[in-house]
Amino acid sequence: MREADKGFPSRGAGLPIGLVLQVLAVIAFALVLSLPGRSALAQTFSFTTVRVEGSTRVDVPTVLSYAGIKSGQELTPGALNDATQRIVESGLFATVELVPEGSTLVIKVTENPMIDVINFEGNKRIKDEDLSAIIKSKQRTVYSAGLAQADAQAIAETYRMRGRFAATVTPQIIPKGDNRVDLVFEITEGKVTEVERLTFNGNRAFSDRALRQVLETKQAGLLRQVIQRDTYIAERLELDKQLLTDFYNSRGYIDFQVLDASADVVRERDGVFVTFTIQEGQQYRIGSVDAVSEIEGVDIADFANVLKLRPGAVYSPALIDNNVTRLETLAVRKGLNFVRVDPRIVRDSANQTLGVTFALVKGPRIFVERIDIEGNTTTLDEVVRRQFRTAEGDPFSPREIKQASERIRALGYFEDAQVESRPGSTPDQVIVNVDVIEKPTGSLSFGASYSTNSGVGITIGFSEDNFLGRGQALSFDIEAGTDNTNVNFSFAEPAFLGKDLRFGFDAWWNTSDYYDAYYNTSDAGVRLSVGFPISTITRLNFNYSLSQSEITDVSEDSSVILQEEEAMGMLTSSAFGYALNLDTRREGLDPVTAYVMRWDQSYAGIGGDTNFVDSNFYGAVQTKLFQDDVTVRAIAQSGVFTALGDYTSRVTDRYFANGKIRGFERNGIGPRDLAAINQDALGGNYYGVVSLEADFPVGLPEEYGVGGGLFLDVGSVWGLDNNIGTDGVPVDDDMYLRVTTGVIVYWTTPLGPLKFTFSKALQKESYDKTQPFDFSIATSF
Repeated sequence: MREADKGFPSRGAGLPIGLVLQVLAVIAFALVLSLPGRSALAQTFSFTTVRVEGSTRVDVPTVLSYAGIKSGQELTPGALNDATQRIVESGLFATVELVPEGSTLVIKVTENPMIDVINFEGNKRIKDEDLSAIIKSKQRTVYSAGLAQADAQAIAETYRMRGRFAATVTPQIIPKGDNRVDLVFEITEGKVTEVERLTFNGNRAFSDRALRQVLETKQAGLLRQVIQRDTYIAERLELDKQLLTDFYNSRGYIDFQVLDASADVVRERDGVFVTFTIQEGQQYRIGSVDAVSEIEGVDIADFANVLKLRPGAVYSPALIDNNVTRLETLAVRKGLNFVRVDPRIVRDSANQTLGVTFALVKGPRIFVERIDIEGNTTTLDEVVRRQFRTAEGDPFSPREIKQASERIRALGYFEDAQVESRPGSTPDQVIVNVDVIEKPTGSLSFGASYSTNSGVGITIGFSEDNFLGRGQALSFDIEAGTDNTNVNFSFAEPAFLGKDLRFGFDAWWNTSDYYDAYYNTSDAGVRLSVGFPISTITRLNFNYSLSQSEITDVSEDSSVILQEEEAMGMLTSSAFGYALNLDTRREGLDPVTAYVMRWDQSYAGIGGDTNFVDSNFYGAVQTKLFQDDVTVRAIAQSGVFTALGDYTSRVTDRYFANGKIRGFERNGIGPRDLAAINQDALGGNYYGVVSLEADFPVGLPEEYGVGGGLFLDVGSVWGLDNNIGTDGVPVDDDMYLRVTTGVIVYWTTPLGPLKFTFSKALQKESYDKTQPFDFSIATSF
């Protein structure tokens, strides 16, 4: 017995020998069953009847269908376990138990309760109806604990997508009797997870500040309660990676890579530190440039002449793409269909240049079978279709389809627009699919504004950029200020007569009661215009206007010149004009430097009471320096008003250069009748201004939206048709230069971009009225 007892520790009097023998027998029998080749000895069950207990709403056949058991079927314990699992997975029961009782199998179940009401508690940022659309649990259905938990995770994920990583959601049930419950999702929203800091590793060519401006994600700053782009959204990092890549590629860094984008969440889960690890590589410039043709009979010289790519320029994919477009467009004009231009780039790592050869090659003969447009419920098909330069039956051009996609997105009517091609009914045809998601295009605005010159103003406006889904623009606004009232109406049809012609109709009624002038003015009129592109960056516009204007309430103490102009009464002007606009920003070929030029003239004299030519010029160039942190621009603008015949200019015709030469009050410079008591500014028939500006960071975090600037303005206003003033004293209307310099503080706020200007007049006339400080809404050229 001692040998038999070695494996059993004794306690007290020990175990009875009979019990020990029974235990050993059971163990031995189990070992026999587990031996290989002896599975046939495992226990099986066979039932002639099946009884379901505990089911009230779910009928017996439904339970048996989930169990998958047939009468008389031999079942192993594993098969019984599988049947139990299938019933559980139906989601109809809280507990399931299969109990063999001789030839009868008893299925004991406890039904899940029915959901009576679903409530959400603690949610403030997301409405109940929006949460209801997220969850799969529904009222008047069977409650499932697993489904409720999945719904809670889906709600938490929605909060995470909105930057609230600390949000928690707990499903709770409240018994209501009769096996019914209310399902309540208890939500703790937590704080928004903000981007506390955006940093970069590996950047040498551009500063952190310059790169932060590229990203869609922004750092949290003073206005974190209003600005939403400082909310951390993980999916936004993918867009930021692409934005960084495009930024570097467009500046010649062809090997740029984003090696990693990490986000470290703070313990409180209300902030993250985002770090981009990048590899810039070297900057490449354009080396040799040439064009070759692999198509017989094509004179490559004509194509080489249209290239706008010069050696030494910083490489940019946009530069290459634009020149490919030029060559393919020329090929179409020459009747060369199915011609493709392949840019072949050869890298010279030693000299950090890229040689480019544009090769004309034959592409596959594929035609456009049709263009299908989907998703547009308001916008007419023709508005989308006219963005294509290709029609059904035309040769298929992948580049043209890509450009059409960009034009559709540029309309501003859609949240998203996807343009793709798929095989057509035959191998030589394709179908172009356009899938759009529309967005609101109208707005009703009520606002207030303030500037030092204009005072307080109230504005009511309505605008619709896609009127009746036709792509037409309609706007109407009323502005009432301290000393003026402006009413404006505008309508534009971008595809007049089905062509690339923009037809416009404008009407206005403006009155002024200036606090700094002893006269009032009124002006009302209409204008018709037609404009069309003459190149990718140039547009030409022709217009006709009919207007009436007058000068009223001139003080007896004002200049005799103004009194004589008041005596003219209401005058009607009938004027034809044109305007030429050039803007390189439309192509975006150079991300660093941009040029803008506007030239317009109008001639009044065909009917009406006035006879004059009014000419105006505006030119500007802007570029970026010091790792794109500093923006510098030079602006030149001028105007010449030439009265014809017996007509003499009035104060409503002449220039004052308000806002163009900073540091002076409105109507603060130019010819002035010093012999008159009021000494009103008379304006001039000529003006010219040259401005130099520089915008730069001021050292504050970029997310605060505060920047600085310096400026230097040089210009003048001069020239009168009638310079005989009060008491016969001539008015000095010669050209005298004014020179001002100053500092600007820019502040980007949710209310709009604000500008604070501090000026100092370095050169002025004794009668000029200076203004050392000005506050207004900032603008850009």
